[in-house]
Amino acid sequence: MFNLTKMLTNFNTYGDQLRYHKKCQNSITGAREGIGPVVAWNINSQCNLRCKHCYSNSAAEEKKETLTTEAAFNLIEQLADFKVPVLLMSGGEPLLRDDLYLLIAKAKKLGLRVVISSNGTQITPQVAVKLKKLGVSYVGISLDGLPEVNDDFRGKKGAFKAALNGIRNCQKVGQKVGLRFTITKSNYQQLDELFKLIEQEEIPRICFYHLVYSGRGKNIKSAELSSVQKKQVIDQIIAWTKYFINHDNPKEILTVDNHADGPYLYLKLKDQFPSQAAYVYQQLLLSGGNRSGSAIANIDHQGNVYADQFSRFIVLGNIRDKNFAEIWTDQDNNFLNKLRHRQQYLQGKCENCNFLAVCNGNLRARAYAAGDLWGEDPGCYLSEAEIKTKIFN
Repeated sequence: MFNLTKMLTNFNTYGDQLRYHKKCQNSITGAREGIGPVVAWNINSQCNLRCKHCYSNSAAEEKKETLTTEAAFNLIEQLADFKVPVLLMSGGEPLLRDDLYLLIAKAKKLGLRVVISSNGTQITPQVAVKLKKLGVSYVGISLDGLPEVNDDFRGKKGAFKAALNGIRNCQKVGQKVGLRFTITKSNYQQLDELFKLIEQEEIPRICFYHLVYSGRGKNIKSAELSSVQKKQVIDQIIAWTKYFINHDNPKEILTVDNHADGPYLYLKLKDQFPSQAAYVYQQLLLSGGNRSGSAIANIDHQGNVYADQFSRFIVLGNIRDKNFAEIWTDQDNNFLNKLRHRQQYLQGKCENCNFLAVCNGNLRARAYAAGDLWGEDPGCYLSEAEIKTKIFN
């Protein structure tokens, strides 16, 4: 994640402590030294929607291999023992799992910070109250455009209205909530309207996801923006971030799954605002770019462990067979070792990029989908001239 608001204001959140800190730089098995990774856990595979970009291929029926409540409790204990700083419960649609509240309560009792990733359609006023009382830190709700576009993308008419009601229900009880938006050719022209909705509804946070060709996302590679369009979108997001800042109403605005966004902001600032550009670059150095397999881990509904939620082409292990800590610290795992020291293996334009130290080769899942795990990430939109820019900091 790349926090644009922080880069332009020195705005800080809990998550920023796990991204921009000197203890992040040398941490191989955690978000920071002394703790584990942020874990995105797909607690189920069942979903009431059928989104075109779903990395987990979730469907209407739950799969039998899903961890039982007992096994899920055991996993939560393992994660707490490994000092995981954030447990993100996702799906499928996590609210369709009958024991969700038991899992949240267990995690909170053991001191874990719990975040929910939902499509929002199941968040009734009663559900919002339960989430708030259980101490959920944040609920991220997906919207991928205005009603017609969103409903087409998510495979169900009325999904937009239901998700917006879910957001409002959270806000009414003081449950922190924000938006998740995956950028595609079908919705990028609706950004202004989306930001107006954020302002109107007083939504405090939004994460903009770049498209990843994983799961059903492999089928919509044609929905990927061109490099020119990506720059236009980031420019637009930056402009709105500044708008909220200038109106004394800063929103937490982040981009996700494309570490070219950091260097791009640096390049925009370096001539007119060199001190701000230097600050951005220093923060990017602390973060270290993409840290899949170190700062982030994924566990699916069956207990399989992956380097991140998009890298399901290599299973690191299963928590039914081994403790999570054993899997995550296995020094004999060749893929993990290479991923954690990937810069020496990267090819293509990554090899000669001056921003490699702050990007770390971007997202390997997209490179893998393009045919070469260690090749350049096709999602990088920086030009040859831009990646060779001399850095001043």
